[in-house]
Amino acid sequence: MSTTLKIFTYIPFKPVSFPSPAESLFYKSLLDSPYSTHDPDHAHFFFIPFSPDTSTRSLARLIRTLRSQLPYWNRTLGADHFFLSSPGVRYASDRNIVELKKNAIQVSGGPVPVGNFISHKDITLPPVFDSSEFSSSWIPAPATERVLGFVGYGWVRDRVLVKELIEDPEFFMESEPPPPSERWNYGERLGKSDFCLFEYGGGGVVLRIGEVLRYGCVPVVISDRPIQDLPLMDVLRWQDMAVFVNGGKGIEGVKRVLRRVDGESLVKMKRLGAAAAQHFVWNSPPQPLDAFNTVAYQLWLRRHTIRYAERKEWAQS
Repeated sequence: MSTTLKIFTYIPFKPVSFPSPAESLFYKSLLDSPYSTHDPDHAHFFFIPFSPDTSTRSLARLIRTLRSQLPYWNRTLGADHFFLSSPGVRYASDRNIVELKKNAIQVSGGPVPVGNFISHKDITLPPVFDSSEFSSSWIPAPATERVLGFVGYGWVRDRVLVKELIEDPEFFMESEPPPPSERWNYGERLGKSDFCLFEYGGGGVVLRIGEVLRYGCVPVVISDRPIQDLPLMDVLRWQDMAVFVNGGKGIEGVKRVLRRVDGESLVKMKRLGAAAAQHFVWNSPPQPLDAFNTVAYQLWLRRHTIRYAERKEWAQS
């Protein structure tokens, strides 16, 4: 793939900046990578750089300009184009936005607002974390030192569930973020916990999931709706290394689900998660199997996406 995949980046119409570290690293890595090409006729994909705060009107104007001045958009109606946007693109009546939303690949941080993510084509970036602070591999903690679950500060926000977790001796819940001087203690707690609880939609599930996987803590994702935008959904079998729990069942409902995971299955989930953690590491420059190259592989998997026939009446709009 590294010698075959080619991506052409359009020249930005305005200076581009991205608020999230993952988006910024992806953009920089892409421009400097062997995937980048200056020859659009040899490109598998076309990257459209624009800042996430670009208005819908300006975005429609951008797509209209691409389709009227260059031939590449009209060949597939944008199916071989992609863009970066954490909030995602909302639905709009403008034909240019419709094609961007429906056809082009959206690459974003998650969780993405409801309705702004199309699971069969869109991609979620792995979060950025400082992997230098963590051990290189998961080492099982003695059974006598393990606890059922760990909940980092801000990972669960439901007030009733927070109260129940604080009062439950089988869980350790942080009441405030750990200071930098105690990061080792934070990692030790992860390593001694069988499960790490996240409420889907909060920042924790996105920002910390790579960390907990690395330490062999099985993510428990609590959500009241189907989850389609976890990082690297095409590459990782999340059902084999994470537990998904319906929201609103309280701590006893969560514990009932966790107790169904037997010892052998738990060890397997921990090992799979620790092995998958390499795909969450951002390197500069990128390294094989790291976050950037795994996202590039997800693009590569989409190179045979449906090619939409050009509609002449839209080409001039």
